[in-house]
Amino acid sequence: MPAYVDPHACNACVGIDQGPLCVYICPNDLMVLDPSSSKGFNQEPELCSECYACVKRCPQDAMHVRGYADFVPLGAEVQPSYVDGEIQWDITFRDGRQQQFRFPVRTTPEGSANAHEGLTEPDMSLLRTPLLFGEPGNLEVSNVPTPKR
Repeated sequence: MPAYVDPHACNACVGIDQGPLCVYICPNDLMVLDPSSSKGFNQEPELCSECYACVKRCPQDAMHVRGYADFVPLGAEVQPSYVDGEIQWDITFRDGRQQQFRFPVRTTPEGSANAHEGLTEPDMSLLRTPLLFGEPGNLEVSNVPTPKR
């Protein structure tokens, strides 16, 4: 469900040095600054990876998503927000009923992620082989089939 900015709820992150946080945090550089309003907007929603980093960072809850028909029934609205370390989904159905769901996120504090934690040192002698790092152990197989030359 691609994210987009509600321009009426967005205040362009006034008082924050880097400007709109959705522009700053988007890993795909899809959120850009609208020169006419100085607010963020998703320039290519069809390429949105739906990571919701913008939802987690928006202090105004101005981020919305366009729901897919298999998740959001026709005429319903869905609003994600970041609440107490979880993504909260507020769904308003076209008959007025509302439901709320919460899911934890696996975000670590800034600067604390260690991508190599728990990994052994790579075997540099395998660098020119077709094996990827950690194979065959991560695949839980004794050996990885390789093409015959």
